[in-house]
This record gives sequence, structure tokens and C-alpha cells, in this order.
Amino acid sequence: MNTVAFHTLGCKVNQYDTQAMLELFRAAGYTVVPFDGEADIYVINTCTVTGTGDRKSLQLARRIRREHPDSELVLTGCLAQRGGEALKKTGARLILGTQRRGQVVELLEQAVAEGVQLCAVEALSAAAFEPLRITSQEEHTRATMKIQEGCGNHCTYCIIPSVRGPIRSRALQDVEDEARQLSEAGYMELVLTGIHLTSYGRDLPERPTLLDAIRRVHALPGVARIRLGSLEPTVATPEFAEALAALPKVCPQFHLALQSGSSTVLARMARRYNADMYREAVANLRRVFPLAAFTSDILTGFPGETAEEFAETRAMIREVGFARIHVFPFSPREGTRAAVMPGQLPNSVKEERVRILMEDGQETARRYEESWLGRESTVLAEELEDGVLYGYTPEYIRTALPDCPPERRGQLIPVTLTDLIPGGMIGRPTK
Repeated sequence: MNTVAFHTLGCKVNQYDTQAMLELFRAAGYTVVPFDGEADIYVINTCTVTGTGDRKSLQLARRIRREHPDSELVLTGCLAQRGGEALKKTGARLILGTQRRGQVVELLEQAVAEGVQLCAVEALSAAAFEPLRITSQEEHTRATMKIQEGCGNHCTYCIIPSVRGPIRSRALQDVEDEARQLSEAGYMELVLTGIHLTSYGRDLPERPTLLDAIRRVHALPGVARIRLGSLEPTVATPEFAEALAALPKVCPQFHLALQSGSSTVLARMARRYNADMYREAVANLRRVFPLAAFTSDILTGFPGETAEEFAETRAMIREVGFARIHVFPFSPREGTRAAVMPGQLPNSVKEERVRILMEDGQETARRYEESWLGRESTVLAEELEDGVLYGYTPEYIRTALPDCPPERRGQLIPVTLTDLIPGGMIGRPTK
């Protein structure tokens, strides 16, 4: 076995875990090749947040076994944690959940040497934070750092606590060390992420907070930008907002989890906030970041969601003026309370509500971009497409830079945002 290919489904935490495993294979002498080509080993980092995640993960596993019957298949991630031994029917040589990723190479080689299918999924009740580490990422200018794992909220619809385990946090010094290593490798923007980022530090003896982790990274001279992963609105107090405002490297783009704009739906979801608390969180951040971009996830079609409750969500989207939203239909997950709640809605209703909310989100996104016409910002040039550089502002507005030569890739470029284009804006350099 000489070559290995990776495919990731799901969130940024999964992307980090994949990169860590990729580097372990490379350090062991394997060559990493594209997933759509020939490889001796295929590693699929699975997702099980929704039924769609399950289907995509299993379809991909079946396709690999069909098209590459002589190759080895490794299934890891959330669906692997949930499915365990049952996933041996996919033909996977190694089934690895959301722990022991640091042993992926030796476990696979052991299974191959013994000629067996190995399920190395472990219970998560007493799991520690797994000390994975990355030194690079596919993106040339931005790297994602996982600083937290697990969740203890147990929302009625969510299966994540059972497949990711309890809250575990990365030690502050380890956060700082990896951030320094990535910045020295040339990554100018670091994205701090976790399964429940807001709870960072609650399990550590010193009880550090998310702000402490941000400050450690902020102090590193090679870091130009810090972007935050998904936040619970409860963290966005006036004190938290003011503390972030004192850290100029923090990008004013906040992914505040919403799920629903209806307080009654949020209560059935067992979320730890209501609609008014969400509005207050937005106001706290907007008070110190007037032009901040707000992004979120919306879950529609929750059991019992009435037309009036759906209308409340639509109204919230317009009120906040989201720069971007991700909309999902409710997907009953076996073992969650919501899966057996009365008032399950037909798929046709859920699909129609998804369509409407996506249109609402497209409208607010375009209005947000329009509010930037004529304003100055800074773009981190990241991609070259058809000879044109593209990058993102601190607010995560995708920006085309037609007047910039390709050699400015990887630079922070001051621009004036002059025009709207599909999916973003045009920036004209001011320097």
C-alpha cells in the first residue's frame, strides 16, 4: 500500500480531523493522491448530522467498494461512531469513530496484516481531547484549528452529543503552539472551531474561556486574522462583544446559531435561548461592530412547526439581515426526542419551507453586500480562477480582484468594493 486518498463530509471539525489523519499517513511514507483517481487506500470521514449525511456517506462507501474492489476502505467520523460494527457490511477494512484517529495508520496496517475487518470504535463517556495536530491545509492562506470537541446541550433533535461525546477542550498552550506553527508556515488567517466552541475551557482545571484562547492566538505576530466558528448566542454578552472589539485581528463575521426564529419552536428544540435573547446577542455585537456580517444555520419543518412559527423565522431572517444562511429540513434521527414528537411534517412541506427560506436568505445576503458598495475593506487574496484573483473580506464577502496580478496571491490587499457580481463583489485596490 503506497497511496491514500481522503474525502470529508460535514463540518469544519471533520475537515480538521481529515487533515490530521492525512498528515499521519504522509509521515508514515504514504503518498496522498486525489480521491477521484486510483488509490490503494480510501479514507471517508463521514457525517451523520442529517439523513442526507448518512446517505452520502454510505453511497460513497458503496461506490468505492464497487469501483475499487482491491483497495482498502477506512470509514471514520460521526456515522462510523454511530454505526460501529454494522458498517462492516460496507466492506470497510477499518471502522474508526471520533476517537483514535491518531492511530489510524497503525490500526489499518494491523487489520491488513491480520486479514480482518477491524472496528476500533470506542465509547465516548470518558474520552479525553484527542491530541491531533496539523501543520498545513489545502487552502494556502487560511487554516482551521480545532480547539474544542463534544457537546453537552442535548437539543431534542441533535445526535451530535452521542457521536462526539462530552465537552473536551484543548489546552491553551497547545492552542498557542499550533497557531504559531501554522502562522510560521504562512497561514495568515486562522479559524478557531469546535463542536460547541462556546463551551471551550469548561472542562479544563484552570477554567479558561474562549476569550482566553482567542487572546493567545491574537498575540502571535504572524497571525493577521482570526475567524470564529459557530457560536451560541448566549456567549454574545456586552462584555464579550467589547472584549472582541479590543482585538483588531478578530474578523467581524459571526456565525450565531439560530435554528428557528420562533421562541416556541426553540423551546421544543430545548435550545438555551429564545428569539429575544437572539436579538439581544445580535444587538450586542452590532453595537461594537456596526458593519458585522451575521451568518447562521436554520432548521425548518421541526415537529409541530405551524405556519405562524414559520413566519416568525422568516421575519427574524429579514430583521437580522443575515449575510448568509444555511437552511436544512428537519431530519428525524433515531434515538433523539424529536424523532418521536407528535406533529411530524410531510417532506413536501419541509422542502417548500426550505425553498422559501433560501430565497429569503439570498435576498438579505444581496442587501448586505449592497450596503458595502463604495466602502473600503481588506481582501486576503486566496484563489486564482481564470486569471482573476479572489479572496474574502473580514466579513467574508467573496471579492474578485480583476486589477491585481496573480503574484499578489497570499497578500492582504486594501480595496474599495465597487460592484456586485454573482456570489460576491468586485474590489479595486487602493494601494
